[in-house]
Amino acid sequence: MSSDHDRYHHRRTLTLEQRAARCPNPAGRRLLEIISRKRTNLCISLDMTDSAEILSTARLVAPYVCLFKTHVDIVADFSQDFVAELTAIAEEHDVLIFEDRKFADIGNTARLQYEAGMYRIAEWSHFTNAHVVSGPGVVDGLRGAAERLGRGLLLLAEMSSAGSLVTGPVTELAVELAAREPALITGLIAGGALLPDTADVITMSPGVSLAGEDSPTARPAAGDSFGQQYVTPRRAIMDRGTDVVIVGRAIIGAADPVAAAKLHQTAAWQAYEQSVAHLQQA
Repeated sequence: MSSDHDRYHHRRTLTLEQRAARCPNPAGRRLLEIISRKRTNLCISLDMTDSAEILSTARLVAPYVCLFKTHVDIVADFSQDFVAELTAIAEEHDVLIFEDRKFADIGNTARLQYEAGMYRIAEWSHFTNAHVVSGPGVVDGLRGAAERLGRGLLLLAEMSSAGSLVTGPVTELAVELAAREPALITGLIAGGALLPDTADVITMSPGVSLAGEDSPTARPAAGDSFGQQYVTPRRAIMDRGTDVVIVGRAIIGAADPVAAAKLHQTAAWQAYEQSVAHLQQA
């Protein structure tokens, strides 16, 4: 198996500011600006089923993150009032929202899932994502509302779960579409950068956890009982070239979520700064 250095585009050639200036998607450009302004490339995965708990956690960690990632279909008491409150928190703290919907149907069905129904995702989520297993038609289904509202679409190019079949031709198609349409497809969900930063594609990586990385004898958490696999922020950013690390249970399941968020933000941002240090030396 190839190493991270062989597999991913880990060497950065542009700063966040340079990438924001050339980013063709309004949501993507705004995200890069927020990351630079707040000095955080941390996305919090708010995978909780109670709306009050989600909102409470969002308020606590908002100063330390650039993105709230939601799964609204697991929220037992979902309402548009909940969406309005989460949006208000995001606006107050300079955070964007990413609904991790993983659309995977034919184009017309994906369009209806995105725009209609009880969730009306297109109205409030700056980013959403999709699988390409059903073909590029899913992108066309999401295109209308995304372009009209200035949203960003992320494609699943890799997943952090053991045994994932999001590999080979599926990965290749996601990468091809992202490279072809950066004005619509803002980025890729992957373990690391599958395109260079000059391709105007933002990489977001799930399955990230510090897991005691500050200890010289510690090792990253191997995973959970459902096949999740973890890497540290440093490895994701320095060795794999990702832009945004997605952290869930390592923060929301911590005894002190604020302290955990601060630790992950600091580690991820320091890794980014080290990854661009050579640009200042050039």
